Amino acid sequence: MAQSGGLTQPQSISDLLLFRINRLLSVGGAPVIRLCEGAYGISRREWRLLAAMADAGGLMPSQLAQHARLDRARTSKAITSLVQKKLVQREVQLGDKRKALVHLTASGRALYATLFPQVLMIHHELLGVLTPSEVALLDGLLDKLQASADGVPEHVGGPKADRRRGSRSSVHAPGLQA
Repeated sequence: MAQSGGLTQPQSISDLLLFRINRLLSVGGAPVIRLCEGAYGISRREWRLLAAMADAGGLMPSQLAQHARLDRARTSKAITSLVQKKLVQREVQLGDKRKALVHLTASGRALYATLFPQVLMIHHELLGVLTPSEVALLDGLLDKLQASADGVPEHVGGPKADRRRGSRSSVHAPGLQA
């Protein structure tokens, strides 16, 4: 097995920050997904939107997408699903039927009140291996990394793929012809 270079000297994809964070999310987040889907019949995305609405109150769908850091199309589909499940209500704004606020229904607030403490237990379980000072350090480091990520221009990394049509941009690797 190749020796890992860690974050300071990455030797493979397994050493890269985003890969490691994704792996942590995948493994650490699995209990939350099982809880949401198995016990409550909602997806991870729907849970994220419920939590965002519980945090921010009624929002327009575009504001909700921005608050939850999700794309608008997937947010719209999740909102439609949450409305069908009677967890969210759309409230059309007077004077402009194209604009609506979405907010939790009583059932949505009750689900959030039931589910959040369970998700919080998983959160504490994951952080339980760290000392209080390590948790405080991690918290500050995550804030610093988020601020750095927020400052990266959206165009870095090339054009966005058009996944709706199942296509991607042509390959632009050195030595390959498109």
